[in-house]
Amino acid sequence: MPALIPTDHYGTIAWLGRVARPVGRDLLIHGEALEEMALTFAGFAGEVHAGLTRPACSRVTAQYPKGTEIRNTRQVSLVSAEELAGIAAELGLEAVDPAWLGASVVVAGLPDFTHLPPSSRLQAEGGATLVVDMENLPCIEPAKTIEQARPGHGKAFKAAAKGRRGVTAWVEAEGTLRLGMRVRLHVPAQRPWAPGA
Repeated sequence: MPALIPTDHYGTIAWLGRVARPVGRDLLIHGEALEEMALTFAGFAGEVHAGLTRPACSRVTAQYPKGTEIRNTRQVSLVSAEELAGIAAELGLEAVDPAWLGASVVVAGLPDFTHLPPSSRLQAEGGATLVVDMENLPCIEPAKTIEQARPGHGKAFKAAAKGRRGVTAWVEAEGTLRLGMRVRLHVPAQRPWAPGA
């Protein structure tokens, strides 16, 4: 019996991008848009989050001392076009540029995107497949980047993005993502965790 269930939920790749250098002392994100993204098991070559492993960061301090070498399950950052629009509206902006967030992929058409179950798959036409690791919690770097780009709007980012910041993912099957390509959602065939049930 398959452990992953293909759903009838499809999204469309609305934007692709990369952050080519680490966030500097200015804490600003320097993202750029792309037409396509060739994914390997290490992620997207030239992207700051690429690699088979990574040093442990603040997201996993309850498990590892900072800097411990761990498997890289946050090679790609995905956000929802609809959730970005919601963040923009709350910030009083016409739009939020995904590059300000360090996004890799913007997907349109998948509801409640930030809360996709961990271990879900997003499989593109052609076979490239991303595995959802977990929700990407709002942080200070996008707020500072937005503030520089649109003064007076960045400080409210963390609150506006709560529950809408998207997910991190890693590459399970290599391939190339392109603008306009459809992705299909596959979800784990298990009930939600219910201790004591």
